[in-house]
Amino acid sequence: MSLEKSQNGISIIIPAYNEEKTILSVINDLQSFFQQQSYKYEIIVINDSSSDKTAELVKSQPQIKLISHPYNKGYGASLKTGVKNALYDWVLFFDSDGQHESKSLPALLEKIGQYDMVVGARSKYKGPAFRRPGKKILNWIAKILVAKEIPDINSGLRLIKKDLFNKFTHILPNSFSLSTTITLAFFKEGLNVAYVPIEIKKRDTSSKSSVRILRDGIQAILLILRVIMLFNPLKIFIPVSVFLFIFGVIFSLYGVLLFGRMPNSGVLILVTSVILFFNGLLADQLSALRRER
Repeated sequence: MSLEKSQNGISIIIPAYNEEKTILSVINDLQSFFQQQSYKYEIIVINDSSSDKTAELVKSQPQIKLISHPYNKGYGASLKTGVKNALYDWVLFFDSDGQHESKSLPALLEKIGQYDMVVGARSKYKGPAFRRPGKKILNWIAKILVAKEIPDINSGLRLIKKDLFNKFTHILPNSFSLSTTITLAFFKEGLNVAYVPIEIKKRDTSSKSSVRILRDGIQAILLILRVIMLFNPLKIFIPVSVFLFIFGVIFSLYGVLLFGRMPNSGVLILVTSVILFFNGLLADQLSALRRER
């Protein structure tokens, strides 16, 4: 199914924060690509209150729509701002740091009409080494939550139906974890997601990264907990509840056989396991209601 028949165009959303060294090359690369295509398109740059010349450089490009945040809101907030102001029915997220290239786009665009979201799966991770353990843990948890292998859970290059993105806006965070959350949301709701392999360029290390080891490490832990509670809290509550129940039974039997009575601590463990079980059921219902709001 072609884009011309099914949808009216593509809104390219570029979140930018202090990317004066790469923003123009990214814009020029995209313009050169889409000028050779038959798609209607627009390019929207979200300046997330940059302190460098990012906004000034974008303003020099008359065909680019520039939206500036009054203060720094985050990567996810920038994407939401872009989607809110998008003209067309498909949105393409494209990073501003120069890692993505337009040569990756044909593989994504050819799947329009077949899938609800198409994601560029990076063949080799080129980010900081300290982030790799957290990414592996997050990918492992995500695989358990959706019972699927996810090639790249937080890739910044993705093509999404705007109306479906808007369906989940209320649960999407303002941080980098938006990519992870929208991926899990699509899988959990049974929407069609495709992955296509892409190559990325290494980030220019001369520019200051917005990643902070301590801050982002804490955020990664909170993200893992948040994702579990939002999409499948029973994955946490049920195993813990079952473990405590079995342990409580064994401990209680040990007390009965050894002392002739059930120890108070054994009763407490059993009661705790039952409480956790019903709290898990309640959390599961609340998470479903939140996703459907």
